[in-house]
Amino acid sequence: MPVLPSTLLHVLSLATLALVPAQIQAQAPNTFKYVGLSGVSAQQMFLGTSNKVYIVDKTENNNATVNGHPAWATEYDINTNTFRTMDVLSNSFCAGGTVLGNGTWLNVGGNQAITYGGVSMPTAQQSGQSAYKDWDGGKAIRFLDPCDDESCEWLDNPTMYMTSRRWYPTLETLEDGSAMIMGGCEWGGYVNYADSQNNPTVEYWPSKGQPFTLNFLLKTMPVNLFPLVWLLPSGNMLIQAEFQTEIFDYKNNLEYPIADIPDCVRVYPASAATAVFPMTPENNWTATVIFCGGTFLQSDQWTTTWPIVQYPANQSCVKISPDVDLNWYHEDSLETGRSMGQFINLPDGRLFFVNGAHLGTAGYGNDSWVIGQSYADQPQYQSWYFDPKAVAGSKWSKAAVSSIPRMYHSSATLLPDGSVMVSGSNPNADYVSKESNPTYTYFTQYQVEIFYPDYWGKTKPNPTGMPKQITYGGDYFDITLSLSDLDGNTMNINATKAVIIRTGFSTHAMNMGQRHVELETSFTTQDDGSAILHVAQMEPNPAILVPGPALFFIVVNGVPSNSSWVTVGDGTIGQQTIKPKSTLPRSQISAQLMAQYGSSYTGKSYIASTSSSTQSRSTGLAIGCIFGFLGLIGTFSLVSL
Repeated sequence: MPVLPSTLLHVLSLATLALVPAQIQAQAPNTFKYVGLSGVSAQQMFLGTSNKVYIVDKTENNNATVNGHPAWATEYDINTNTFRTMDVLSNSFCAGGTVLGNGTWLNVGGNQAITYGGVSMPTAQQSGQSAYKDWDGGKAIRFLDPCDDESCEWLDNPTMYMTSRRWYPTLETLEDGSAMIMGGCEWGGYVNYADSQNNPTVEYWPSKGQPFTLNFLLKTMPVNLFPLVWLLPSGNMLIQAEFQTEIFDYKNNLEYPIADIPDCVRVYPASAATAVFPMTPENNWTATVIFCGGTFLQSDQWTTTWPIVQYPANQSCVKISPDVDLNWYHEDSLETGRSMGQFINLPDGRLFFVNGAHLGTAGYGNDSWVIGQSYADQPQYQSWYFDPKAVAGSKWSKAAVSSIPRMYHSSATLLPDGSVMVSGSNPNADYVSKESNPTYTYFTQYQVEIFYPDYWGKTKPNPTGMPKQITYGGDYFDITLSLSDLDGNTMNINATKAVIIRTGFSTHAMNMGQRHVELETSFTTQDDGSAILHVAQMEPNPAILVPGPALFFIVVNGVPSNSSWVTVGDGTIGQQTIKPKSTLPRSQISAQLMAQYGSSYTGKSYIASTSSSTQSRSTGLAIGCIFGFLGLIGTFSLVSL
């Protein structure tokens, strides 16, 4: 057999070293891992910093205490898997939430002060007189500026409350970094009721005046709690509740009904999984919203006079892209009908589907037919991936199986390393354990799980030049990726994306405000096998991605880097600075790579560049030999632009 020259052997050994992962990912891919306890049940949850997740529960008799009473809020450290209790004054039961353009989180609404067993306190005892020392939270707006040094606390001050009560309100951050607060009810119940219950109004924080009535919330009784709301790139709102849907021009207070959603009810307590598909340069940053699961009940069937817990959830999935097409379209259905399933946007463009149950709906009570107190049964332990770009019939694929039932009041959020934190579940009026209620099936869950997606067993890029701020338009910026970051294949730069994810406020099978936006990119390759990714700023339209904190990922061939924590926009509430759209240079392939591939490279958006490398020509040719050799053994594939 021929003997390879020693120089080439040395180069090939360097190539082998170059293929060593940029960052080893030790955890097994496609697995759930129990990592710790949350301290309180994660009815509501959000990622507040690169290191901290904040958890808010309803008032109940949790084991953890703070200031002489049970805690119903904690700060969870994702590095140490430990928690710090936090004091929330008022009952945050079924509150909504979002983050403002300046990074302040809102937690809005709730219910009356309660005592043991979730029993409401008398009207005259709504300001800390109960055993739990909680206050009435119906009008509450709670504020948090997250921190990494354990110095931050919730601000829950009755002098800053709303003028009306809201239980189950929805929040959506707007283009100026302020928040819209929509809907809810006054005193609670399984669904909404017209007689002194419904709050069919909208208001803003910071306030823009008195709340105003939204006709949609009058027409969609009784199932319009936590109305499903998305700000669209057009600047209008998509709103869905009951079977009805509308486009809301909130700037002019104009409502435009569109076709009813097919198949079933998706809003709480049917609680379908919902998300916006990734908005990308390829789809011109179009918002397509998907709804999966829910319950097929008519308006007069949402009562507790029959055993809802035995009624199967729906398995259909539908989508709509309301800025470009007002028609509904079916997507691949779920394998099994599910209520309270939840979608998490992954950095690679897929959706992770987790939590929920096959029978019944969200909610709990003391009816004769309940399971313990739960209105749902048959928890769904199997999680799934949904790939919006896969061909019809193959969009769902199995992920991992959890061992923990995640029923009513579960939550999930993406983490900065691309894993997913899952916690919560408590379909009960108060804290319930196996020891205190051994006949129950579903207990209060404190267990925290991390789900590690299937990209966990692959090379994790470790790029340099990650940003801290993203502007609306303006000069592009550069990210440098080594050959190792590119998994030993320079032309993986052609399959590299810059992605921003806003993780949202997780509660009740929703992540309010969750978005995935891909930025435009081009690239320049270097003779040493590295590459520079040129990244455009956000499109000069804050309705695509509103101001505030988010995660910035570089995704190489489907594998995300650890994210950087970025501020999108000015970091303020108010009119954002809008600059001209970024102008990217054309993609350039180094002269050495061009010499290697010549006309065989079919990329349509590149130009050859003169090498800026200081390496010698012999080294460059050796690098070319590496690529040629790798191509021969099948580990190098050329991807066109």
